[in-house]
Amino acid sequence: MDYKAILNAIEKELEHFDPGGKVPDYIPELAKVSADKFGMHLYCINGDNFYFGDHDERFSIQSISKVFTLALAKKYGGKKIWKRVDVEPSGDPFNSLLQLEKENGIPRNPFINAGSLVIADILISELENPKECLLEFVREISDDPTIEYDDKVAASEQTNGYRNIALVNYMKSLGNIKNDADDILDFYFHQCSLAMSCCQLAKSFMIFANEGKTLRTSKKMIGANSAKRINAIMQTCGFYDEAGEFSFRVGLPGKSGVGGGIVAIHPGQYSVAVWSPLLNEKGNSEKGMKALEELTSLTGLSIF
Repeated sequence: MDYKAILNAIEKELEHFDPGGKVPDYIPELAKVSADKFGMHLYCINGDNFYFGDHDERFSIQSISKVFTLALAKKYGGKKIWKRVDVEPSGDPFNSLLQLEKENGIPRNPFINAGSLVIADILISELENPKECLLEFVREISDDPTIEYDDKVAASEQTNGYRNIALVNYMKSLGNIKNDADDILDFYFHQCSLAMSCCQLAKSFMIFANEGKTLRTSKKMIGANSAKRINAIMQTCGFYDEAGEFSFRVGLPGKSGVGGGIVAIHPGQYSVAVWSPLLNEKGNSEKGMKALEELTSLTGLSIF
């Protein structure tokens, strides 16, 4: 497959594409990012790399981090985590409180905010220093020791994270939060503040395309069965109430974040990350979705 020519075609096709939407302003630090940023990086299972644009510039990965924390929770918490968070699509916005009352504080899946807060609670119970453990995990799977939290973004979320504060306290009142709410929120806001480039994201997500193993060292970071399960949840829940649309248009497991990033994987083939900060009304990067739709259309390959 001539991925170099395909990415060149995507870059040219989307050069003047107007996705509409806006840069999110409910997290003030994110509102400072230029709306014109656009980059893409594809990392093949044979080690080849193809990219264009702002592929090497770091940005706040936001909810993409939920895939990393889920992988850690599955590694340290095992099957028991599924007693506290479900694996069903939500059909509601990512920060909705509506379903928690009737479902006894059990979030629909680990990729909505409520679900990721439960995962954060699990990691705080399982790990002595969850923030350091998450950082070490991401650095290892991306083969890059320079990855850091963006403290300005974390502080910005802490100041304006009223909905997440409500979610964690509401679940605590229903018995599905075990640790101190402030500790959980501090970890959660930091995980979302991780600053990574498309290059780093594509490389780190190779463990989900490569049966849980890093590509360079073949070190098993998670079990093959865990990678399979996480891919399935990405496929059905990775884009909130637009997951069906992404499956229809792109046909790959993936995860988005309100920082404008999207990562998708083709098991056994590649991992690809794209970044464009303008978000549609569902909170996903419209230009990023279009780029990935073009990728699977031009290659003629998806998981379906």
